[in-house]
Amino acid sequence: MSQHILILALMVGIANWVFRYGPTRLSRGAGQGAGALARFLSATGPAAIATLVVASTLPMANATQVLPLVMGVGAVLVLWVWRRSVMIATLGGALAYALTTFAAAST
Repeated sequence: MSQHILILALMVGIANWVFRYGPTRLSRGAGQGAGALARFLSATGPAAIATLVVASTLPMANATQVLPLVMGVGAVLVLWVWRRSVMIATLGGALAYALTTFAAAST
């Protein structure tokens, strides 16, 4: 594995953790209040999903690696519409991405 990809993965992981830790530490719920901090905290779910999409597109070397991304994003969208849960959508998208990647690697 390239050292650059490892550094990128660590940076994305740290940013994702900060986006999730901040609201928990500040004891703020999504959508409470109308201030700038409340709007910022309510955007952490979509920001986490966007972080995962960016992290999965940067290391693409060829067009055949697009299928896991499409499956992951598709799972996120379907699960979000079905359950309206950022957590379920994010986990489902990550699972779909991993399973598609594994299936493509084993063929």
